Amino acid sequence: MAIPSESHIGPVHLTVADLDREREFYERAIGLRILGTNGDAHGSTLCLGADGTVVVELSGDPDAPPRRRGTTGLFHLAILVPTRADLAGALRRVVGAGGPLAGASDHLVSEALYLADPEGNGIEIYRDRPREEWRRVDGQIEMATLPLDLDSLLAEQGERESPRAPAGTRIGHVHLHVADLAAAQEFYAGVLGFDVTVRGYPGALFLSAGGYHHHIGVNTWAGKGAPAPPPGSRGLRDFAIVLPGAAELDAAERRLRDAGVEARRDTDGVHAADPSGNGIVLTTNQAA
Repeated sequence: MAIPSESHIGPVHLTVADLDREREFYERAIGLRILGTNGDAHGSTLCLGADGTVVVELSGDPDAPPRRRGTTGLFHLAILVPTRADLAGALRRVVGAGGPLAGASDHLVSEALYLADPEGNGIEIYRDRPREEWRRVDGQIEMATLPLDLDSLLAEQGERESPRAPAGTRIGHVHLHVADLAAAQEFYAGVLGFDVTVRGYPGALFLSAGGYHHHIGVNTWAGKGAPAPPPGSRGLRDFAIVLPGAAELDAAERRLRDAGVEARRDTDGVHAADPSGNGIVLTTNQAA
């Protein structure tokens, strides 16, 4: 059964050791602002976003160990901005905050900037090209990794600069390190119902709902058979998959349980993990 076409990715929840430093980074370099805060016995959580939409949740734990190299987890979270001028503004904001870029690429379907936060969590900031410009080859969306013309990008915005991410900024996709591509495909496509859109990258697979280029990317670049990091490590705690309504959430929960996947339901939604230990929260527009 296919996942509903309106489904999309919601907030990405990270465990961080230095909450103040991470908050400052996401405010200054990314342009997000605090939309809410809560806490429990394990520490405080800050919800940061733009225009009322939560993008990143940061849970502070000073004792959290760094995620070990060669483990599964987050490759990057991808923040989608509405326009090319907004992407130029993001570039100016990152550079102005002293955040070094790790790369800048033209993926044919999108244009993207790459960097990392102070604790090494990978970040992509990108804008989509119009869907009518996306090309398909043998039934798959054509993507590539070409150099991005930064001078052309900056000329799109002129000298204008804003300290805030624009309205409409949200998580567009997540890209994960996994232990096995076949197991990841069976979970995200076979159980949850995402469509495979791209297979052309060595060691990677991309999946989506509703014909998008990808909502979820998975790769084995940390090593085939990579173990999950120890519980409580810094990095990805979970990410949200937002479904259109309660009936769709109930159906997804049944598919998880029928597949033997351990699932826990609370007021936030249905919590589970993929075969590589990457946490997910299935939720609805009403609950998001």
